[in-house]
Amino acid sequence: MIVIMKPSATMSQVSAVIGLIEEKGYRVHLSEGEERTIVGIIGSGAPINKDPIQLLPGVDRVVPVGKPFKLASREFHPDDTHFPIGNVMIGGHGLAIMAGPCSVESRSQIIETAYAVKEAGAHILRGGAFKPRSSPYSFQGMGEEGLRYMKEASELTGLPIITEVMEPALVPLVCEYADILQIGARNMQNYALLHAVGRSQHPVLLKRGMSSLMEEWLMCAEYILSHGNTRVMLCERGIRTFEKYTRNTFDINAIPVAKHLSHLPVIADPSHATGKWEYVGAAARAAVAAGADGLIIEVHPEPEKAMSDGAQSLKPEKFAALVLEMKAIAQAVGRDIEVSNKVLA
Repeated sequence: MIVIMKPSATMSQVSAVIGLIEEKGYRVHLSEGEERTIVGIIGSGAPINKDPIQLLPGVDRVVPVGKPFKLASREFHPDDTHFPIGNVMIGGHGLAIMAGPCSVESRSQIIETAYAVKEAGAHILRGGAFKPRSSPYSFQGMGEEGLRYMKEASELTGLPIITEVMEPALVPLVCEYADILQIGARNMQNYALLHAVGRSQHPVLLKRGMSSLMEEWLMCAEYILSHGNTRVMLCERGIRTFEKYTRNTFDINAIPVAKHLSHLPVIADPSHATGKWEYVGAAARAAVAAGADGLIIEVHPEPEKAMSDGAQSLKPEKFAALVLEMKAIAQAVGRDIEVSNKVLA
């Protein structure tokens, strides 16, 4: 349930509502909007009767919440969530652009790519140090050495870092280097990992599982939010279908649906969605038009030599052209992309 307070409700009246709810063994999520305050009731305590709450001074009405993803839902949090990462606001008027290679392969490779994507207009540097691969014989990433190279690239360019974390034990280590923790599609329902990143209070990008329902995706976000970690982004990266001409099927519907159901920012991943660089641009432009709050795009200086996902990686010059195309579309739908990021001296 949620308790909707009257616009004239005082803080003492809100506190009285919170006190009564907590007496019943429930937790409270407070959402203070521009016009009114909403008190969310969370947990599984003793049965709660809405009538005593309804009679409290300052209460407008008590409304049942039909969705299981309470903290992620717009019923609990009507306004869009937005928060800063470096110099970009996630979920704000502008779109956040994350770019870089699938994997960190060497110091020179990640630094070269960081400078290139920064110059093209990217706000955040992506790269994998720990890589979940379909084959145990494929390149698995450079581990902490890769994290150190990413950190150096970040310090040289001023770009914050997003990188994947694969297991709970690695969360503290990755937090030392990264500004955003990425939960990959294969780990979307790794509940121990979701608890760990939730407790970390680090920003999190949660990718949709390759065969996951919208509700399953949002329930996984709920795990992270339940620890009071509110800096969560959803990422649509394509779902598994019968089609073989692309790596996945980009569910463009998921962007407006997720934004309708949830207040969390939605990031699109056209690289993993298509699996082929030739189609990344079209999918990226479509995602901007559909209302995405940002994109995460794979960029590599020499895709033909990439140790992972080279087929879906853009060369820096193609990425730079795509950023300008996305900017034009963003402006057409009332958004923008800041592309004046010049490399630090």
